[in-house]
Amino acid sequence: MARDRRSVIEATAAAAVLSGAPSTLHALRTEGGVRGAGTYVLEATRAIGTLVPPGRPGLARGVTIHLAISAACGELLARTLPERRSAAWGAAAGLAIGVVNVGLVGRCFPAIRALALGPQLADHLAFGVVFAVVVDRGGQPRG
Repeated sequence: MARDRRSVIEATAAAAVLSGAPSTLHALRTEGGVRGAGTYVLEATRAIGTLVPPGRPGLARGVTIHLAISAACGELLARTLPERRSAAWGAAAGLAIGVVNVGLVGRCFPAIRALALGPQLADHLAFGVVFAVVVDRGGQPRG
């Protein structure tokens, strides 16, 4: 059964926003509190901007690319996650996506490579879990 388009959009938006929690919490602990974590979040977002030509970091470019990658990942998950045990499958899929996005592709870009790998993989795992939980929140009819 195909997932409802509105649920997919909502799940993708929730996952795109909430999935940065693991790396942000890690930064809170390791980067000197709130100010350090804020700097980390801005730098990580700017780093995503290096993925597109001309390859310079930029906040607006980073936000745009992050949203595009999130939309693509949301579509992939919507089409491939089984409805049974979707949160567990979402975690596994999110981690696999992270290995490709950050572990393979991202390692070719110095600004991405400079980010700690573990927290970035945790963000991707969180993306998969949040997406799955929101998209399949009990199959309740939406009104």
